[in-house]
Amino acid sequence: MTTRSRSRSLAARLAAALLIAPVSLSPMITTPALALIVFDPTNYGQNVLQAARALEQITNQITSLQNEAQMLINQARNLASLPYSSLQQLQQSVQRTQQLLTQAQNIAFDAQQIDQAFQTTYGSASLSASDQQLIAGARERWQNTVGGLQDAMRVQAGVVGNIDTNRTEMSALIGQSQGATGALQAAQAGNQLLGLQAQQLADLTAVVAANGRAQALQSAEQAAAVEQGREQRRRFLTPGAGYQPGNARMFQNGD
Repeated sequence: MTTRSRSRSLAARLAAALLIAPVSLSPMITTPALALIVFDPTNYGQNVLQAARALEQITNQITSLQNEAQMLINQARNLASLPYSSLQQLQQSVQRTQQLLTQAQNIAFDAQQIDQAFQTTYGSASLSASDQQLIAGARERWQNTVGGLQDAMRVQAGVVGNIDTNRTEMSALIGQSQGATGALQAAQAGNQLLGLQAQQLADLTAVVAANGRAQALQSAEQAAAVEQGREQRRRFLTPGAGYQPGNARMFQNGD
């Protein structure tokens, strides 16, 4: 082997040793900055953990914003007003029934008028009244009784006429309650159902009042008739003012 060959072999072995051996911090050997890439697992793990935590925070913020948006939507639904109102129909039904009550004949639902009628028409039979006046009073009382019965039947007919309207409104309100999108709509539908019940109770009260008036007039007529009969009987039995017997002539065959 020549000297040149030996030198080349030694240089090759020396270069291989330098590549295999660890990097020395000796000032005698310098390494370029871009010649070596260092990987730090600990630093890499910390960076990954920080990135995961940041992603989790962003996800939590997005979820929180979604919850707030849904809460606002729910609040808007709860504050939405019911788009249906049965107030006008219920008021019309009440007005029809009230109008029938105000059309009461002769003795109306008025305390002063009732007191005056019982002092005159239904009071004690006047001792100075003529027979014609007594008959006229009895006829007036009979007309009041018949009028009261007619008024009661008219009120009953009006209440029966409201049944169909009430049925329609009840169906509509129940449908609105079942389809309510929020608490306010459900509450308003429930309040209108209570209003419908109040209107039905008003109709029932009107029927009871009309029937009671008719029965009261009938009873008052009977009581006044008893008093008038007593006065007429007294007059009949009074000497000189009652029945005067006269001569009766019997007719026979051939007369």
